[in-house]
Amino acid sequence: MKKLFACVSVLLAGSLVATEASPAIGKAIEKGAKFLLSKQADDGHWSDPQMPALSALPVWALVGAKGANGAEAAIEKGVKFILATQKDDGGFYVPKPGRGGSGLGNYNTAVCLSSLFESKKAPTAALLKAREYIAASQLTGDDTMAGGFGYDKISRRRYADLSNTSYALDAMSRTATLEELRTSGKKVDLNWAQAIAFVEHLQKKEGADKGGAAYNDRTPQGGVATNQAGRVHLRAYGSMSYAAVLSMCSAHLTKADPRVRSTLEYCTRYWTVDENPGMGSQGLYYYYDILARALSAAGVDELFTDEGRTIYWKQELAKKLLSLQQEDGSWANDNNRFWEGDPVLCTSFSMLALELCR
Repeated sequence: MKKLFACVSVLLAGSLVATEASPAIGKAIEKGAKFLLSKQADDGHWSDPQMPALSALPVWALVGAKGANGAEAAIEKGVKFILATQKDDGGFYVPKPGRGGSGLGNYNTAVCLSSLFESKKAPTAALLKAREYIAASQLTGDDTMAGGFGYDKISRRRYADLSNTSYALDAMSRTATLEELRTSGKKVDLNWAQAIAFVEHLQKKEGADKGGAAYNDRTPQGGVATNQAGRVHLRAYGSMSYAAVLSMCSAHLTKADPRVRSTLEYCTRYWTVDENPGMGSQGLYYYYDILARALSAAGVDELFTDEGRTIYWKQELAKKLLSLQQEDGSWANDNNRFWEGDPVLCTSFSMLALELCR
């Protein structure tokens, strides 16, 4: 009876925190939406017109803002801009010959596909073409990169990483039902078995970071203190471990699968919302976004530590994000690595995370 009472108390405590936080989350999202609306260019883009993903992320965030004043018109303008960047091969990108001709085509296309699909304002034909582009970008072969994705479909070197792979797998899984609407030609899909093998190769099998995942198989194996708290760079690190969880869930593995469970155990051991574990402030807002998307995809509401603490991740993440919001409604990272000095990017990531916490 005591054990049952304790379980009920824990559940009630989590529900109470969520209920109390919800109005504050809604207000923060509304302020964030207002900021994004103020930064949209006349042609519908945000930040950099040569990077469609940087417009797709605000569109995606505004879609989740659920009726924020002025959001509908901004979404329509953003969708129109993004659609104008689609090329004959189905990708959303601006060609850059110096980058192998693609202009980060895989990254841009995957983010744009997810955003456009969630907006419900893009023609099905355009989305199906984007699926074709992504499917054709998956690496084949028999090396450790097979099954993964890099930044570009056309590249000077064979390359894949877990960040690009997680965006691609999420986009393809999210939009899989569109294939039922394909009226001609063969239905398009990925080699999901190879995709899982790519992710599994990047999971650490032993040591302090067992279960965690690395960006690629050339990530430094170091243990060098890099911030004032003296925490070290792990061979695996936070954002990529959540990217591994999201990737595996996109491939229809569940939290009961030993590979998913192992990575979730790593995420629990190194749980924090104060930094991107192993990376400090680098990619912090990407970390917040991928954390929320991964745990939501896995159907995880709480994490349980070996010490017996229950982590209500939605409440802890929401509280942290609320504390970081600026007066103008924006979020930004003082560390500009991965473009996070751009408040539009960080605000989009923050809103997407909060929308999953709400």
